[in-house]
Amino acid sequence: MLLHFYKMNGAGNDFIVIDNRDLTISLDEDTIAALCDRHRGIGADGLLAVEPAEHGADYKFRYYNADGGEAEMCGNGARCFGFFTAHLGESEEVPSSVTFETIAGTLTAELVDEDIRIAMSEPKDLELKTGARIDSFHSDIHSLNTGVPHAVAFVDDLESTDVVTHGRAIRLHDHFAPSGTNANFATVLAPDHIAIRTYERGVEDETLACGTGMVACALIHHLLTGAESPIKVDVEGGDTLIIGFEKTGETTFANVTLTGPADFVFEGEIEI
Repeated sequence: MLLHFYKMNGAGNDFIVIDNRDLTISLDEDTIAALCDRHRGIGADGLLAVEPAEHGADYKFRYYNADGGEAEMCGNGARCFGFFTAHLGESEEVPSSVTFETIAGTLTAELVDEDIRIAMSEPKDLELKTGARIDSFHSDIHSLNTGVPHAVAFVDDLESTDVVTHGRAIRLHDHFAPSGTNANFATVLAPDHIAIRTYERGVEDETLACGTGMVACALIHHLLTGAESPIKVDVEGGDTLIIGFEKTGETTFANVTLTGPADFVFEGEIEI
């Protein structure tokens, strides 16, 4: 069969997007992994599927990593999903916001000038200074679930950090078993400005950006330094995104938002 798809990019994270509102498309893990393969397929960090909502939102969000496994959430994917679904209506007038159901909860995407702002799910499972250690890496490793689990370590020299080697070791560390974690490395550029690099679980490599990772790094930066909201985050893809939040307790947050670009790249058909 021929699969009609769209290719989108959010701050360097790229995604295959399919419109499956009629639920006629069924893709197994191997097929999704083949579609995401950069040499023999379309190539992407993951696949987004638009499905009908079940609990009163506008749409249902399904996200699959490049290995074909389904994940709870993807921040940059959610921004692309919001932009895509905002343009699905029959009216020429594009809505200012859309809602969609994810495994991590119901989210809202707002169109803000040329950017998309996602209201993120409430962070959970915070652990500062986890005690996890890996060979040849001496920074403290913190963790926070911002829709999916993230480990965060601050380093002095981000450019020379071996993200793949250290990221894979953290991703597979016993402390984060059995599901593993995404691994982020960050450095402070200014009190309200950090830069990060991310090793993504499911992609099993460094990616150019990770939305939930940006949120985790920004919130942990706040907890460690007191930096105020909003916090700017530079990513390897070259973009700067904005993390907003409200502190509700000593280690709890509400109204966490992620704002940044989302772009259509192309659309096409592929035989599967």
